Amino acid sequence: MSITSTLESLTSAMICAQPAGEEGSDYLFLPSSSAMARIHGHVERFASVNIPILLLGESGVGKEVYARRIHRLSPRGHRMFLKVNCAAIPADLLESELFGYEAGAFTGAVKSKPGMFELCNKGSIFLDEIGELPPTLQAKLLQVLQDRQFSRLGGRSLVTVDVRILAATNVDIRQALITKRFREDLYYRLSAFTIHIPPLRERREEIVPLLGYFMRRMGLRMGLPPRSFSPRLIEACLQYCWPGNVRELENFVKRLLVLGDEDAALAELTDHHGERTPCLNGSPHPPRIQDSTDLKSLVRGLKEETEKEAIRFALDRAAGNRKEAARLLNISTKALLQKARQYRIVPDPSSTFEVS
Repeated sequence: MSITSTLESLTSAMICAQPAGEEGSDYLFLPSSSAMARIHGHVERFASVNIPILLLGESGVGKEVYARRIHRLSPRGHRMFLKVNCAAIPADLLESELFGYEAGAFTGAVKSKPGMFELCNKGSIFLDEIGELPPTLQAKLLQVLQDRQFSRLGGRSLVTVDVRILAATNVDIRQALITKRFREDLYYRLSAFTIHIPPLRERREEIVPLLGYFMRRMGLRMGLPPRSFSPRLIEACLQYCWPGNVRELENFVKRLLVLGDEDAALAELTDHHGERTPCLNGSPHPPRIQDSTDLKSLVRGLKEETEKEAIRFALDRAAGNRKEAARLLNISTKALLQKARQYRIVPDPSSTFEVS
């Protein structure tokens, strides 16, 4: 059987046959890659143990999905699950939202109000983007983890709670520890069990099953017949880097279902897969280097090509701003300028990047 017919058969099977028990879930838990199979096994085992869990991975890989699954499989599954986006709530409001406040704690606090930890007692709380939590609240959260106690804003008495904490972040947690943006003691309390979820580009075996699942699920929700995927579109999806990961793939399928324009979908993937957004990690097209039997030359050539692509990508992301590009690459502006001169990287004429 050809690759094309295999892809067609697999997609057809995924659209027509889904596990009945997964229809209401956020994502289909079909571990089509060995890496995801291991993660599924960890989730099954960790769920029953009443300890904090830290989920790491890029935006859109499904950290919240796994947090909800851990809660559902745990003895607390019938209790409340609360999600808190630590990056979306202003820092001056986050403390009162998490821990509540007493009457008179601030202007407008006419009566006491319990916080999310109290509301979620006996349940699980999911602290999304915990890497953005202000230092003062990191210390208070550490107290909850250690003693299961805290005080409301403006309060003097301690409140005792039994809440399981699930946390997630897409920041480089090691770099945050080095720069003191995240407390080491809090990290070690949270990271007894850590789950690293790889980006979609590193688990391409998941792409075709997810395409079929999202097409069928959204078709049922919207009352629209599911559309088929042509071999050409499937191949484009397999070659695309998916910088937005599973969330981007879901939105892609949603647009295809509603608009029904495969040419536009192909153009969308082609535009994003072009030279200006190289797939640096897990790319199916590694950098080209000259044929050589000299191992040192091969390694040097690969390193130079990778550096070039990384610099071009950073400059593109930073709209040509050299300081921002250097920050993204975690190098000095001077080092960036030297590398740009070395590789003769010509910036976009409309950008703010200058090499002289």
